[in-house]
Amino acid sequence: MSMALRIGIIAPPWLPVPPPLHSETESAVDQLARGLTEAGYQVVLYTTGDAKCPVDCRSYFPTALGAGLADRRAELVHVEHAYRELAEMDVIHDHTVAGLQRAGWSNGHGPMVATIHGNVTPELRRLYGEVAGHVSVVASTWAQRRSVPEVPVTSVIHYGTPTSDFPAGRGDGRYVMFSGDLAADSGAHVAVSAARRAGKRIVVAGRMAEAADRRYFAERIAPYLGTEVFYVGDVGGDRKYALLAGAEALISPSRAADPGGLTMIEALACGTPIVALREGAALEMVDPGRTGFLCEDEAELGRRLGDVLEIDRALCRTTAEVRFSVDRMVAAYLSLYRRLTGVTHVPRRRGARRLRRTA
Repeated sequence: MSMALRIGIIAPPWLPVPPPLHSETESAVDQLARGLTEAGYQVVLYTTGDAKCPVDCRSYFPTALGAGLADRRAELVHVEHAYRELAEMDVIHDHTVAGLQRAGWSNGHGPMVATIHGNVTPELRRLYGEVAGHVSVVASTWAQRRSVPEVPVTSVIHYGTPTSDFPAGRGDGRYVMFSGDLAADSGAHVAVSAARRAGKRIVVAGRMAEAADRRYFAERIAPYLGTEVFYVGDVGGDRKYALLAGAEALISPSRAADPGGLTMIEALACGTPIVALREGAALEMVDPGRTGFLCEDEAELGRRLGDVLEIDRALCRTTAEVRFSVDRMVAAYLSLYRRLTGVTHVPRRRGARRLRRTA
């Protein structure tokens, strides 16, 4: 079949697209929608009314419902309106949890793709397992793929980022950085300890979504705040990228956090090496000795922070350009869409690279 491919994308209703602060899901949706539109495809993004992604956007809720709300009834309302709005699309790419719950209810739409974002809970493992027979499930990293061995995952497609939008930093801020959700399993306290062990100042960035997170921060991070440990809040966009660019290294100390690896990809795009535990998505992001170091424990994290100035920051940035570009992510998803729909027509590229800049 030769025709223009029409792609419907459903974002969760919790945050606008792009998100004002760090969020893997909405950031990935934003870059995918922009990239597909740049490539000349017809894209309709179902999101919330306050979204600023410069593509054809539709919505039911006028504003985002708020991170951490997790009101599944509201999400189901959002998803049901989305499927009705996108019924004429050739393929629907759903990034919601409620979409998994309603998958297969109706055959009034084309093939469906669902991307795994974040950590996979037991409930999500069950849902992905139930829908994988009629939904093409995509993992964002091989680490995520390994977390659902019983699910027939169709593809592993890493996040992509527009490297040209990131500052090429020199790492001259005289600090290292931790960025991520400040939950007990984030390892932020390990990052602080490793930095102090290495005699490095550390900037800590991230959100505290739950009361338990605030207790964790008060007990494990706050006692060390001062001249060597700085908390800058939950940051995103240009401010986050400027901090990453100025950092000597990004510390990724958790065996559970950053399952999609987006913050590590953003660090590489700024030319910033990564010092991480030898676990999870870090195994896919770090080329040991070239773009950072993989460590066995906290003691090695501290030692390797003393070696980061030996890393070629230009190589880190080139790695992001080659391995984690938006073009590569878009091409991988297009290959999947074409396989599912049989649509082979490739439109002339629009070349509207201005769409790449996030709000």
